[in-house]
Amino acid sequence: MSPSSETAHGKRLVIVESPAKAKTIKGYLGPGYIVEASVGHIRDLPGTAAEVPEEYTGEVRRLGVDVDHDFAPIYVVNPDKKSQVTKLKSLLKESDELFLATDEDREGEAIAWHLQEVLKPKVPVHRMVFHEITKDAIQEAVRNPRHLNKRLVDAQETRRILDRLYGYEVSPVLWKKVMPKLSAGRVQSVATRLVVERERERIAFTSASYWDLVAAFGTGRTSADAANPESFGARLVSVDGKRVATGRDFGPDGRLKSAATTLHLDEQAARALAAGLQQAAFSVRSVESKPYRRSPYAPFRTTTLQQEASRKLGFGAKRTMQVAQKLYENGFITYMRTDSTTLSETAVTAARTQVTQLYGADYLPSAPRTYASKVKNAQEAHEAIRPSGDRFRTPAETGLGGDDFRLYELIWMRTVASQMKDAVGQSVTVKVGGRAADGRDAEFSASGKIITFHGFLKAYVEGADDPNAELDDRERRLPQVAEGDPLAAEKLTPEGHATKPPARYTEASLVKELEDREIGRPSTYASIIDTIINRKYVFKKGTALVPSFLSFAVVNLLEKHFGRLVDYDFTAKMEDDLDRIAAGQAESVPWLKRFYFGAGESNGAAVGGAADAGNGDGDHLGGLKELVTDLGAIDAREISSFPIGEGIVLRVGRFGSYVVRPAAVEGEPDQRADVPDDLPPDELTVELAEELFNKPSGERELGTDPVSGNPLVAKAGRYGPYVTEVLPEGTPKTGKNAVKPRTASLFKSMDLDTVTLEDALKLLSLPRVVGADAEGNEITAQNGRYGPYLKRGTDSRSLTSEDQLLSITLDEALAIYAQPKARGRAAAAPPLKELGTDPVSERPVVVKDGRFGPYVTDGETNATLRKDDEVESITPERGYELLAEKRARGPVKKTAKKAPAKKAAATKTAAKKTTTAKKTAAKKTTAVKKTATGAAAKKTAAKAAAAENGGAAGGGSEES
Repeated sequence: MSPSSETAHGKRLVIVESPAKAKTIKGYLGPGYIVEASVGHIRDLPGTAAEVPEEYTGEVRRLGVDVDHDFAPIYVVNPDKKSQVTKLKSLLKESDELFLATDEDREGEAIAWHLQEVLKPKVPVHRMVFHEITKDAIQEAVRNPRHLNKRLVDAQETRRILDRLYGYEVSPVLWKKVMPKLSAGRVQSVATRLVVERERERIAFTSASYWDLVAAFGTGRTSADAANPESFGARLVSVDGKRVATGRDFGPDGRLKSAATTLHLDEQAARALAAGLQQAAFSVRSVESKPYRRSPYAPFRTTTLQQEASRKLGFGAKRTMQVAQKLYENGFITYMRTDSTTLSETAVTAARTQVTQLYGADYLPSAPRTYASKVKNAQEAHEAIRPSGDRFRTPAETGLGGDDFRLYELIWMRTVASQMKDAVGQSVTVKVGGRAADGRDAEFSASGKIITFHGFLKAYVEGADDPNAELDDRERRLPQVAEGDPLAAEKLTPEGHATKPPARYTEASLVKELEDREIGRPSTYASIIDTIINRKYVFKKGTALVPSFLSFAVVNLLEKHFGRLVDYDFTAKMEDDLDRIAAGQAESVPWLKRFYFGAGESNGAAVGGAADAGNGDGDHLGGLKELVTDLGAIDAREISSFPIGEGIVLRVGRFGSYVVRPAAVEGEPDQRADVPDDLPPDELTVELAEELFNKPSGERELGTDPVSGNPLVAKAGRYGPYVTEVLPEGTPKTGKNAVKPRTASLFKSMDLDTVTLEDALKLLSLPRVVGADAEGNEITAQNGRYGPYLKRGTDSRSLTSEDQLLSITLDEALAIYAQPKARGRAAAAPPLKELGTDPVSERPVVVKDGRFGPYVTDGETNATLRKDDEVESITPERGYELLAEKRARGPVKKTAKKAPAKKAAATKTAAKKTTTAKKTAAKKTTAVKKTATGAAAKKTAAKAAAAENGGAAGGGSEES
């Protein structure tokens, strides 16, 4: 059928997810098509109990799923999508056919199904699928639609229900036992556990020191060149036939794994050996040459794109997917959520043509290359991520800029390189020996690599997570030597080394770990990492993911009381079960019954799957419901307490983490100190805890308030030093008669160690009444969020320093008010630091001090420094990364303010209105009032219902 024949087929409504995608597709279809966006999901499980229809009560209202009736989900149209649904229904009435053109994966299939269920079309419905947005692909999709794949829909629905049950049942346990507003999730909790376990390994790690020798050997030749150097470096590998220990020979406890077969050199031994070899005669003992061959890397799939964008471009997983989504919707690349590494015949032809054009026929293999997928049950799409179309645009031809250009270039290079010849060359190992003055035999080794034909490395070289790793295109040339050739030791240098703890995960390495363990779906890893960062389970230190102390408490609880739910093998098996359901090899409802209610409710379904798996703690005997019902065994203090040593304990409290030590004298209060939120757990030692204890603790008594008689103390709070009064015992702290102690932050010019009683009394006197103007309007001096200021009615004026709050006179205040109110910004302060030129905007980047703290800016984009960034140490690369992240997020959307009610019309205008008009207006006004009243009542009821059922906001679910 022709994609533009309006006369033959009438109007056709095509629905996609995003407006950007709609705009691109609209240009490829004829006038007989209406292309509109659903703007994502239009229907989902309810976000709060208030959204659940009134006929549902109890657990169904809380969960949004009827667990007693085959886990029937309660779907509601998202409140912010109701107007869009109305628009789609209106467009459908004018259409003769409906094409559902959402993405061709499980989630896209589910969105299409929900659209069909909500719109209830009375016209023919077609499922239109494509994996690239080009004219040919879109028109081909219109000509060859298919039906909705109900198996994919059922599989996605099962995942959604599973994640809802997990999140909404386990999250409240965290609220009760750890801290409010926390969340648990099927994949996010396991990802958090991985990060925490790596930090535990770092905490338990003991570094080992070891030494070796580095030698520089000369051949004695004078006609050396780059291809045949005169000298080369080599490292000591054995002494008297016994291998010299290197870092991999030590365990995490700092001990040598095998002392019988390895020699551990300390500094003294290494220096003695170096001295004994000063006069030794060295010669080449062996030369081993092997052919070197490296094949191209497979084209990108979702996870490998995220990893490489992190290594090469410094992008986080979320930023990578945002840019990739934009490239896809605008027709530059194929669909970016895919497990596949295969290329279509068209793509292979396009890549091979470009290889010949750009690099020559010598770089083109005789046959196209094919790549097998490494992902089990790959399903997310149908081709690797590549440039779209049957002819690839070079990056220069796209007209793209900034992040879009950089990511497209990465995808283009990788795709073209995947169809090029292998890189070949020679790898050489040279062994050099000599005998020390004391008779010991020492052997050194040097490795070289020469690439004789670069092949695909001309186009693309893959990055590495280890910054010290050698990349594939790196050459190391050695002199041309033969066995028995004499060599002179030009230099013998003892070198000391220390083993390092395992590196923390980066976003790239965590994505790889999750995929290697087959946990969750690769397409959701970006959102999972974003979630654990936003939930404060993890924070970034440079590119490293550092677990917070809060995440230690959460993982501790889950491991001890819900071990099965965060067991790596169990989670991977659960993914297998979900794939079996998608393939029609298992039924959804029996599997959900077994997972939720336990083995007794399963009727034997899903035998051998994740529902049968346990971790030996006995929690496999019951289902999820049983696990979350009996919480009596969970000791909240125990799961949030972590011994540091010497009686010091780290505790995770509701207002942050702190260290505590029992008082030395019975009856005295325990010693405690707050722990900085951004302190990596492996850095909290006994010594650091002592430093925290020795800081001003906030219990320094300043004296007595002469008016109230209450003691005044200075404290070091989480948000800075302050003074406060100590209320008498028995003072009510809650209820209607509750009394709050007066508090005031110290001025920036004050110090906790030197603040006096007089200072405290002055601080607690704020806000201070300065006086009144001629009209009797009171003027006060106050300290606010943005600094000190004067206030007269609604008119505020800034002060230049906090000291003015206590010293400014009425005359000085009136003089300030006599001046015109300053408009706009004050003169710009000089930058705190200059970082260089941004590679994207090509504008100078500087660090400035702003209202909310220091920030980086290129004059167009501003990005606040994170808590682990410091002005003194921030690097240009980090500044560029912060700006790039801010650009990726886009401008902050401002909430539209409701327009104020219009004032009554002037009397003159009102007089012209007829009686009929007045009656109409009266009716209209009444109707508006009733509507407003009803809306307010519904809103109040919704809030009450949400509160009654614990709400759902804190227990968010995930799609994996």
